[in-house]
Amino acid sequence: MRFIFTVTAFILSTACFAQKDTAWVMPVDSISVIVHKDPRIDLLVKKQATINEVTSRDGRRTDKGFRLMIISTNNRDEAMAAKTKVYTFFPDLKAYMWYQSPYFRVKAGNFKDRKDAEAYQKRMNTYFPRGVFIMKDVIEVKPGRGESDDIHP
Repeated sequence: MRFIFTVTAFILSTACFAQKDTAWVMPVDSISVIVHKDPRIDLLVKKQATINEVTSRDGRRTDKGFRLMIISTNNRDEAMAAKTKVYTFFPDLKAYMWYQSPYFRVKAGNFKDRKDAEAYQKRMNTYFPRGVFIMKDVIEVKPGRGESDDIHP
């Protein structure tokens, strides 16, 4: 038994020395690497950089402000009619409608100042007899060219 174990250990140990030594690295005379690439790649990179710049510049961002609460009802058709009425009589305002169980809510406008919201509130009260309320909300801000913080409804 001892003989079989010794022979097996000898055979396995010789197989271990049959491997090449990978720890030794052959030094290379030249350090520089030559990269061959298609010149169209540079054009694509520049084009994508331009697209990213335009997108981030013209992209919407958010800020604290005010919106006008037009209606809060559990009748979807009534909420859609109110949103349509906002777009009809106030095309310069953006209307937002969402479902918050069990109510459909319609808000309009993106106002930075409460005074601007109050001016629209007075005009809207004639079209919405139940009342229009000013609510603090997170509004969309879209800066124009050359403008940084001017907000339009």
